[in-house]
Amino acid sequence: MIIEIVIALGIVAGTSLVLIGSLGLMRFDDLYCRLHGPTASTTLGMGSLLIASTLHFISAGDPSLHELVVTGFLFLTAPASAHMVAKAALHLRVHSVTRPPRPEAQDAFPETAARGPSSSDPDRLPTLRDDC
Repeated sequence: MIIEIVIALGIVAGTSLVLIGSLGLMRFDDLYCRLHGPTASTTLGMGSLLIASTLHFISAGDPSLHELVVTGFLFLTAPASAHMVAKAALHLRVHSVTRPPRPEAQDAFPETAARGPSSSDPDRLPTLRDDC
């Protein structure tokens, strides 16, 4: 009874993640953005489905590790293939339709970016110790 609930949860979680990854692939406008949906959520969704399938066959008395092998290959090859597609797009200079963030949004410490350099030395960049 408990194993059937775990299998059902794995199937529901897996199909939900695959659906979210597919919607992300359709929704995003850019190649670079479209890489994220299939590699992240679809990989986890298929892994969840394959693990649920393995649990089902183990509980039915017909243990097989084929699904675990496929899951391992999926987790190894999906990020590598996405990385290769991204590197090929960069090499071919495929432009992104999204704009890069503003420079002030890239600063890890926004309170220092708004203040600017210290008044004592105009060439010195602000640090966290300026507030002390």
